[in-house]
Amino acid sequence: MARRCIIEGKAWLCKWLPVFFGCHCRPERSFHWRGAQFPICARCTGELIGILSGLLTHGVWHPGAVWSGILLIPLVADGVIQMCTPYESRNLRRLWTGVLFGYGLTNLLLLSAAAVFRRGYELGLKLKA
Repeated sequence: MARRCIIEGKAWLCKWLPVFFGCHCRPERSFHWRGAQFPICARCTGELIGILSGLLTHGVWHPGAVWSGILLIPLVADGVIQMCTPYESRNLRRLWTGVLFGYGLTNLLLLSAAAVFRRGYELGLKLKA
């Protein structure tokens, strides 16, 4: 039986968000609202929030590459601990580690894109001269 989409009139979003994130959509690892499961799990929901936050705040303020890399560690550590031990984190921890990871990854992507753009611009000026 198909899951009911939590976003009224946006069934395409409920179909493609899990594909985009590679989400397992396990009900016990997902948030529910008004009897409907979120289209992606708690960790992927956090990553989406982090990605959107990173995109919205990057022009005003963003951490450097080192701090952005450090923001990736909690999600990786939580996942490795769960894989290697009987410990299972709760959805709130999954959400917050996802937010940090999404924010850090977005900042790393934007910082690297800006660095490549600057390097290409400098190279273009040298070639022009």
